[in-house]
Amino acid sequence: MSRVAAEPQSHVPEVRSSLKRHHQLIILASAVVLALGILGFVYIRILPFSEQAILRELAEAGDSDVTARGYHRTHFPSPGCVLERVEFRKGPNRFLLVSIDKLVIKGTYLGLLRHHVHHINAIHAHIFIPPFGTDLTFHTHHSNNVVERLVANGALVEFAPEKAGDKPFVFDVHEALLSNIRWETPIQYRLKFFNPDPPGEISVAGNFGSWKHGHAEETPISGQYSFEHANLGIYGGIAGFLSSHGKFDGVLKHIDVTGETETPDFEVASGGHKVKLETQFDAYVDGMHGDTYLKRVEGRFGRTVVTAAGSVARAQGKKGKFTQLRLDVNRGRIEDILRLFVSAPHPPMSGEASLTSTAQFPSGDAPFLQKLRMDGQFNIEKGSFTSNETQTNVEKLSAGARGQNKDDPDSVLTDLKGTVELIQGIAHFSNLQFGIPGAHAQLRGTYGLETHKVNLHGEMRVETRISKTTTGFKSLLLKVMDPIFKKKKKGEIVPVHILGTYEKPNFGLDVNNQQK
Repeated sequence: MSRVAAEPQSHVPEVRSSLKRHHQLIILASAVVLALGILGFVYIRILPFSEQAILRELAEAGDSDVTARGYHRTHFPSPGCVLERVEFRKGPNRFLLVSIDKLVIKGTYLGLLRHHVHHINAIHAHIFIPPFGTDLTFHTHHSNNVVERLVANGALVEFAPEKAGDKPFVFDVHEALLSNIRWETPIQYRLKFFNPDPPGEISVAGNFGSWKHGHAEETPISGQYSFEHANLGIYGGIAGFLSSHGKFDGVLKHIDVTGETETPDFEVASGGHKVKLETQFDAYVDGMHGDTYLKRVEGRFGRTVVTAAGSVARAQGKKGKFTQLRLDVNRGRIEDILRLFVSAPHPPMSGEASLTSTAQFPSGDAPFLQKLRMDGQFNIEKGSFTSNETQTNVEKLSAGARGQNKDDPDSVLTDLKGTVELIQGIAHFSNLQFGIPGAHAQLRGTYGLETHKVNLHGEMRVETRISKTTTGFKSLLLKVMDPIFKKKKKGEIVPVHILGTYEKPNFGLDVNNQQK
């Protein structure tokens, strides 16, 4: 009996172990069901991807009214949703701020617990910027949500024109990535886009924000940029492909920018000669109005350095952006400057040059030289002419003016200075002074940078009688004319002119303007 009673007791540990395992399985199953229930609650209620919740979040983020014409939710492999034909509108006139063909939102189940959205992709986004000075204002709203990545490749950013009927300014954004989008934290950005004016490719990366509520102009921005293959030919009158790189830092109303540019084939159309132009610049930008202020620009071409300061900004009574510059050249080379504007194989003159000038030109489609207006003074010291014939004539004129009839005169250097005003491609000289040993001339008139036409008139003072400056028939003619010129101090005052073209100038006595 004792054996029979003892047999069931040998199975008790196994039964207990089996019950324990079943109990564990029940507890585990209950825990899984509870966890799934919690996750489902989080997914459906706490951070839902419902259409209503998503539109509400987008409306608060963009401070605008948001609509979508299509919507469906995704569950696997990740939670999210897709919205189609999304529009952001604002103001009493329902101004269209943003349109997106398809907005894909993806999260992670773990990210739902942390209010994180893993990825947003805006496909075929079109962003419209209202004209400067519009009364549209934006207010940010506090949010606990974080967007880890927002991609908007292939977007268009369109700036509305200030005047109705004008063509809008459009940027074609090839790549756009925003990271770490959260409340009161700087957004990291990386952009690559096509710049329309001048046309070229720009890459920029840095930080933006956080947005200053009520004081947008104080919002910080910083980063680095590169600008490649910018076609300067769009402006007319000049040509070349520019590249630039630099960095910027500040707030939207005042962004400091430093950088460098290089144009290996810079060309002025009237000259047709390509030169390498390099610049370094220090400027600041008013990002609220798109105005640029140049604190210092240093440009180098050949052996000449040009320094500039000024602005590319709005001006009262002017349409679009108006450019104003102050230019200075100290101990540069006149051959470098002339090479830009003269089509001859070699510049007509060489020597040390100094220049002080102001330059202005408005926006618009007119060619560069037709828009450019300059006022300035220049001085060329110890200059010589590259043409052997021209230089020889100058040397003979100098020898004759000094009363020296030499077949092989000494080499002489020329001093040239004056005041010039450039309007619509025509240089107007009001006090052009030309000096060589034995003679000094004062001229006034015009020179066409595009036509090369010369029309200069004035007076020349010589140290001896005019009749001694040449021989033969010209000497006889001048001896007949000699009595009509009055002597003043060391020499005579002779009316002269330079006419014709740069390629074929005509030097002579200006008989119609003789002084009695």
